[in-house]
Amino acid sequence: MNLTVRRYQDRDKQAVIALWEACGLLRPWNDPEKDIARKLTVQPELFLVAEDDGRLVGTVMAGFDGHRGWINYLAVSPGCRHQSCGTRLMQEAERLLLAMGCPKLNLQVRVDNVDANGFYRKLGYTEDKVISFGKRLIPD
Repeated sequence: MNLTVRRYQDRDKQAVIALWEACGLLRPWNDPEKDIARKLTVQPELFLVAEDDGRLVGTVMAGFDGHRGWINYLAVSPGCRHQSCGTRLMQEAERLLLAMGCPKLNLQVRVDNVDANGFYRKLGYTEDKVISFGKRLIPD
């Protein structure tokens, strides 16, 4: 694998959405085009993609609110898993967040996503004993 991690570019949009769909990340209540557009208005430098010989194979959206960092939309093409793509994306997101002074990184994983839970544990993440709440302010 000849992997390159770089900042998202507008030309990546359709490939990113297709990847998210292939990875089962899309939900009816989240419009991926709106999610991309929103991310590009806040810390667009923290929206990363991974390419293998020019083919988009991974994504991660990171953010920092001054108190905590967050990870969203970590996705790796099913055919490219277990080849360090997800690890490389997370390492770069962590590096960028640390450079911004981010003291702690949070992320959410669906309970039934056993593979993702195992992946994050291998990277040194531990389960926080919290309840995640959410409230939609803008319906998509």
